[in-house]
Amino acid sequence: MSNAIEMKSAVVSEIAEKLQKASSVIVVDYKGLTVEQVTELRSQMREAGVDYKVYKNTLVRRAAKEVEGEAYANFNDELLVGPNAIAFGYEDPVAPARILKGFMDKNPKKLSLKMGIVEGEFYDEKKIVELADIPSREELIAKLLGSLKAPLSNFVYLLDAVAKKDGEEATEEA
Repeated sequence: MSNAIEMKSAVVSEIAEKLQKASSVIVVDYKGLTVEQVTELRSQMREAGVDYKVYKNTLVRRAAKEVEGEAYANFNDELLVGPNAIAFGYEDPVAPARILKGFMDKNPKKLSLKMGIVEGEFYDEKKIVELADIPSREELIAKLLGSLKAPLSNFVYLLDAVAKKDGEEATEEA
């Protein structure tokens, strides 16, 4: 076997492994990004534990055929065309979508979402944007704690007000 075929085979295996391990895979068209913007995006992805890679579409299609799941059938000649980058999210399935949407908001018309697979389900661009708008786990916990704390805080303020009123009445009677 030639050296080029061996190298391509290794890349296909690498992509297939990442597709299997990832809880989310987002494909974007990165046409129009400057080197500085790509560097910034890669930095944000790295901080969140997300792999952001550019692979040849033919190699991605071959790797997708090796991965189990109907959703990967969408990695075909119709949808996987042009310059594409892939974000692989491992721990937080929403992180790649959130980072990409935030980057798109800061840099309009530079990056476009194409498709994705989140926990085995195919997502089109619209669904990915909806997914990105979901608050993070930490934000949801903070909101829950705030909701739980509010009644207790109100009760404490009520008791304080009653105590102050009783103190004022006792001062007036004396």
